[in-house]
Amino acid sequence: MYLIKKLIVCLDQTELDDTLIEFASFISKVNQTKKVYFVNVIRNLSIPKEVLEEFPNLVDNMISERKKAMKSKVKANFNGYEKTDVSFVVREGSLSKKILKLAEDKSADMIVMGRKVNLPGTGIASLRLARRASCSLLIVPEGSTPKVDKLLVPIDFSEYSKDALEEAVLIAKKYGNTQIICQNVYHVPSGYHFTGKTYEEFAAVMEKNAKANFAKFIKKIDTKSVSITPVYTVDEDEDPVQDIVSLAVELQVGGIIIGAKGRTAATALFIGSMAERLIQVNESMPLLVTRPKGKNAGILEYILEI
Repeated sequence: MYLIKKLIVCLDQTELDDTLIEFASFISKVNQTKKVYFVNVIRNLSIPKEVLEEFPNLVDNMISERKKAMKSKVKANFNGYEKTDVSFVVREGSLSKKILKLAEDKSADMIVMGRKVNLPGTGIASLRLARRASCSLLIVPEGSTPKVDKLLVPIDFSEYSKDALEEAVLIAKKYGNTQIICQNVYHVPSGYHFTGKTYEEFAAVMEKNAKANFAKFIKKIDTKSVSITPVYTVDEDEDPVQDIVSLAVELQVGGIIIGAKGRTAATALFIGSMAERLIQVNESMPLLVTRPKGKNAGILEYILEI
């Protein structure tokens, strides 16, 4: 994976901005980030033509006011790497399209956005950005605090699980003293009773198989001597994502890291059902959706037309 040299942080003038700026500071310090773009998008304005003719500077004044407010908040709260260059961007239009276009134009390494839980408003369309961004996406629930003492990586032994674990290893090496928990959620097939075994006996068979797969999987990864603990969870209610979130809460991890399934332009809109559901239901922990940089290149123009 890669260092975060160019970072986009999505602000919306709510209390959530304080949390996002804190995370931006944290990322900037450890990665020695070169550039941070703090971005605010004014949703499509429906201002009558007659009003604009009477007040031709209305939109420009609104943008100037937003930018001034952003600068004030960032100045008060941003404490990143001393050589990080900070820019402020205000756009008017479709939020997801403007963020996607900016990420592509600036060749961003990561987008940081918020997840509202109790605060009013719906926040940013995280699922749309996760599907279409050309870089990794960090989704931060309100009230979160940057910490990386424990990281949870759900794995199914696929290539995109490998991406996620390699990113976790890189983070652990950069931050130091980090434990990585790899969780494989397995289920007992409905026809297990035809084997003559009990549910518990067949669950043991499935866990043994998962352990064998993990042994093969981990050999493909340079763990850099980072502590990696495998955890095997039987899915008893056909909801593996809830099993993941429950373990994250139980262990109080600093974040969940999952790989985006789409690794090429042809598959870029498909991030995987587990990643999609994690984005939808996780309100507790920061969630990093990793994607090798630039893997969505070539479809941006198509995306922006959707």
